[in-house]
Amino acid sequence: MAKVSPLMILPVAVFASFVGLAVVGMYRDDPDSLPSAREGQQAPPVVLTQFADKPLFDDATLRDGDVKLVNYWASWCAPCRVEHPSLSALAEAGIKIYGVNYKDQLQNAEGFLKELGDPYAAIGRDEQGRMALDWGVYGVPETYVVDGEGKIILRFAGPVTQRVIESTLGPAIEKARSQ
Repeated sequence: MAKVSPLMILPVAVFASFVGLAVVGMYRDDPDSLPSAREGQQAPPVVLTQFADKPLFDDATLRDGDVKLVNYWASWCAPCRVEHPSLSALAEAGIKIYGVNYKDQLQNAEGFLKELGDPYAAIGRDEQGRMALDWGVYGVPETYVVDGEGKIILRFAGPVTQRVIESTLGPAIEKARSQ
């Protein structure tokens, strides 16, 4: 009988490990979601600067008793343009959306809203991205569902579409309303 060298087993073991990781990855609930350490916690402080002549929101706004969305966006962000009609539809349906303009030039951001419309109940600028860092933002767009007490119920990374509203944001909004 031939002697089996440990070096002969190594490629088989490595391959088996990759197969195991692939199988585990296929059975995750949502392979596209990014984890959020903030879900279930109070929203971090709101530290924003004025956005032109638009109303500014603050910490008290997040704890006003109403369910709301906090949406990080920028004029230079193509997916933000894609999600804008969906945000407008949510605002028309009565969902309060608070905008955080992320690392953007004011003139460009104003042009973006002038062209596409303004779905935001209030808006502020995060010019250096410090507030986004505290919130755990990976990149724009990102949208947070916040309950009436200021607790983050859900973080959604990526553009809000009708499908996302139906499958993800809508249920999170209902959960926040029922708490």
